[in-house]
Amino acid sequence: MPTTLPRRTTTRKRNRVADKDTEMSFWDHLEALRGTLFRSVLAVALLSLLFLFIPKPLFQAVFWPTRADFPLYRLPGVDFSMDLINIDLSAQFFFYLKVAVLCGLVLAFPFVVWEIWKFVSPALYEKEKKAVKKAFRLSSGLFYLGVAVGYFVVLPVCLMFFVNFSVSDTIVNTISLSSYMSLFTSMVFLIGLLFEFPTVILVLSSLGIVDRQVLKRWRKYAFIIVLILAAFITPSDPFSMFVLALPLYGLFEFSILLCRKGEPAV
Repeated sequence: MPTTLPRRTTTRKRNRVADKDTEMSFWDHLEALRGTLFRSVLAVALLSLLFLFIPKPLFQAVFWPTRADFPLYRLPGVDFSMDLINIDLSAQFFFYLKVAVLCGLVLAFPFVVWEIWKFVSPALYEKEKKAVKKAFRLSSGLFYLGVAVGYFVVLPVCLMFFVNFSVSDTIVNTISLSSYMSLFTSMVFLIGLLFEFPTVILVLSSLGIVDRQVLKRWRKYAFIIVLILAAFITPSDPFSMFVLALPLYGLFEFSILLCRKGEPAV
């Protein structure tokens, strides 16, 4: 017995020293964050550069919601198309760059999410890693689903509302290129980000911060909050607001299913 106790103590000391050696300092974390940001920005830049060399299919997709052959405009009773004008000398050049960067960011989204996961995963316990990894895997699918909803549903509905709305017959709507780009970005990219809500809830649930019962108690407030968000993003007409509000509330209900049933830790 006297010979074994010092060995156990020595083993424990070695384990503690090993744990201290594996711990990252503040500068190590900063260096890891710098690497994550650099690789993410590089991926977006390379993909944006790729889109700069294929402008024709890129702008066909961007301007498709303005043409009469867009899928939503083929529905019975819907007849819509619009023309864009340019009133700024350099607007088309910067529009070209903005669209390329936006498409590069959308296409690089899974890689950026993976880089974020690699950065935060060392700080998690094994049980937390499994749940959070599922959330990160789910995030890309939800983001692209939100982009699709914004592009094929919300954006054309908003275009029809804004173009056809008029306070007087003497005013003719002429839509500029810059205003279309602003609406395109908010309706497509921002809605894609809003669809990340279930991912956030899944992460918070895996960390024990929220649970299913908490979200169920917030149901009566959730629909009102969703309507307020939809009113800020879309035009003020009730139809387009409900077009966005319904999938957003569906995401809230989906988040409830993703949550665990246990009590939150805080």
